[in-house]
Amino acid sequence: MPVNELKKHTLVLGASNNPERYSYLAILFLRAADIPVSALGLRPANIEDVIVHTEWDQLRKDPIDTITLYLGAERQKEHYNNILAVKPRRIIFNPGTENAELEQLAEEHGIETLRACTLVMLRANLY
Repeated sequence: MPVNELKKHTLVLGASNNPERYSYLAILFLRAADIPVSALGLRPANIEDVIVHTEWDQLRKDPIDTITLYLGAERQKEHYNNILAVKPRRIIFNPGTENAELEQLAEEHGIETLRACTLVMLRANLY
């Protein structure tokens, strides 16, 4: 895998195989941009060539550059330790996922945080 792809390997946290969900669209858009994607959700599923896993230890072991959140703040809490343990370069808090507590923890661990929309970032070529 080329180095530039490794730099953007993205974990979609809160992934769903429901085509009406933004997490589903994010996976499609990331794949269309040739960005390697891992996905973690409540139920196992496939979205094109991306497997939605239900446990952190099922994820591929490549370094994760970005975690893009599609979980509300309360549901994020159970993932704090794992999020910090994978040491992403950044976390994107999509609309509705804002969480000052996780933002502070991330920043204390040297992780960049963005309140942004992954879909807009990809469409605007700002990802």
